[in-house]
Amino acid sequence: MSETPENGAKPAEQTQVKSRVLAQYIRDMSFENILAQKGVSGDAQPEIQVQVNLDARKRNAEKQYEVITKLNITSKTKEKGEPLFVLEIEYAGVFHVEGVPDEQMHPYLLIECPRITFPFLRRIVSDVTRDGGFPALNLEMIDFIALYRTELARRAEAEKAKPN
Repeated sequence: MSETPENGAKPAEQTQVKSRVLAQYIRDMSFENILAQKGVSGDAQPEIQVQVNLDARKRNAEKQYEVITKLNITSKTKEKGEPLFVLEIEYAGVFHVEGVPDEQMHPYLLIECPRITFPFLRRIVSDVTRDGGFPALNLEMIDFIALYRTELARRAEAEKAKPN
């Protein structure tokens, strides 16, 4: 015998989210060792900036999505702001996702999916910077929820700024 709430409504069916990583790969990457090319005068204490962008798109196959994490990492000297290196990388994951309601798919793709691929991207960044002649750069964990909320706020402000 199934129980129903006092108001007689049937309980909402919980659909189980099924997510599977089908592939991960570097879509595009560029590393410039500016220090080796031009040299730097004085102390080369680095100051590192990391910019993160995310993109997600539906693929032709049913329930498949490609999620891309784009990093632009620049390292400059603290003293004079002379560039040391620039690393640009687009890292993609192909996901099969089922059971996520349509209204929750966008945040799922831009929060959960990058969270899954981030450790692999982090290792690549570490290896590339080390192999490029610098100390290995171990990225801090990225707060994808905060990143998503910031992007939503930015889009809302851009909408407000549009002339009618």
